[in-house]
Amino acid sequence: MLPQAFIDKYQKLLGSQAADLFKALTAGETKKAFRVNSLKAVSPQTVDLQTPVPGLMQAFYGQVHDTSSDWVSGTVYSQEPAAMFPAAVSGVQPGERVLDLCAAPGGKSTALAEKLRGQGLLVANEINAKRAKILRENLERWGATNVVITNASPDQLATHFQEYFDCIVVDAPCSGEGMFRKDPVAMDYWSPDYVQTCQDRQKKILQSALQMLKPGGRLVYSTCTFSPEEDEQIAEWLLEQGLQIKPLQLTAGQPGRPDWTASQNPVLADTVRFWPQDGVGEGQYLAMFTRPGAPASVQIKRRKQKRQPGLSKADQEVVKQALDNFILPATWQLNWRNLQNRHGHVVAPVLSDERLQGLHVLSNGVELGQLKPHRFIPSQQLAQVLGGAKQTQVLALHDEASFKAYLHGETIKTTSSLRGYVLVSYHDQIFSFGKIGNDQILKNFYPKGLRH
Repeated sequence: MLPQAFIDKYQKLLGSQAADLFKALTAGETKKAFRVNSLKAVSPQTVDLQTPVPGLMQAFYGQVHDTSSDWVSGTVYSQEPAAMFPAAVSGVQPGERVLDLCAAPGGKSTALAEKLRGQGLLVANEINAKRAKILRENLERWGATNVVITNASPDQLATHFQEYFDCIVVDAPCSGEGMFRKDPVAMDYWSPDYVQTCQDRQKKILQSALQMLKPGGRLVYSTCTFSPEEDEQIAEWLLEQGLQIKPLQLTAGQPGRPDWTASQNPVLADTVRFWPQDGVGEGQYLAMFTRPGAPASVQIKRRKQKRQPGLSKADQEVVKQALDNFILPATWQLNWRNLQNRHGHVVAPVLSDERLQGLHVLSNGVELGQLKPHRFIPSQQLAQVLGGAKQTQVLALHDEASFKAYLHGETIKTTSSLRGYVLVSYHDQIFSFGKIGNDQILKNFYPKGLRH
């Protein structure tokens, strides 16, 4: 049941249109959708591409199963359709520095990483440690190579990235009104006081975001709530901080509501609202801002930190020999001189240790694998990255039973003439490493934490 205070509020705000909202929230059906990953070398194999989400590229209505080859290979990402628009309108271009400030579970981060095409930098941050691990899993599955994943508060990040980013996406934690029909639990914790708490939290997060945004940079603000306090009134507050609204030209959605603010500034109509009764997806609010002015000179004092050790020539040779049988994707320019040995793990970082000093960093670039005496064990992340290019050292599983057995952690008897480390695929979609010995047994390297 919808909270009575919620009903009273939106009857007052929407008048005769409120009935359509209430009906959609209580009797309407949620819409599932997914995006196709252009970083991968193979198209989806198990989903239907016949019903596109209006106004978006490579986004389709339909359900993705988390045990399908499309999902485990990172070929598609399941995401609520209205939630796809913030990354879509961001204007991110290869080579830019981008921050997804409230990133878990990773829908927007995967879309932003795809736009960067391996060039520039994406910092994906999540303050909740458990959700940050899910974020990391999803980004690694996506095959992105130029991503730093952090588990920090916005104010902690701001001390490291003053006026640093060309684009910041803030999908702010909110009262969740737009998720009422998808997640009815959201109704249980909703209250007018909670809406105000969320507004206060959003302003605090945005204050940190403003410190990190370059002059001339773009800020994308979104929520999954209908609340004017968290939507147009936050946009109004951002205008008071000196930002300017950039009009959004979308074929989907409805204009923002200036009449729900104190200033009634007509420019707020250039923001966008998605209502569940309109048929695109769940509730969503979206606004784009630019920061005027010239960059200031910012000096950040940091303690000197010992650089992580690089690879010896012998270790480099071991890693190169392991990778010689594989083709790197065009979006990944591996700098061998930049590789680091982090407690036996070989990492290709994208950001300096000095910049990240003092932050809880879950991932910096690509972990290639583990160094052991005179040998190298390639990582699951590397397998997903290599899925971005056509490969020859691949053991293809030809039936669903073998695929499910491998996801479960079992070894597979093969007739292959390949030996050593191989990429493992199903439906031509690479999803893991394995190792074939002279006994023609495919040893399972699918991570235990991902097994079904």
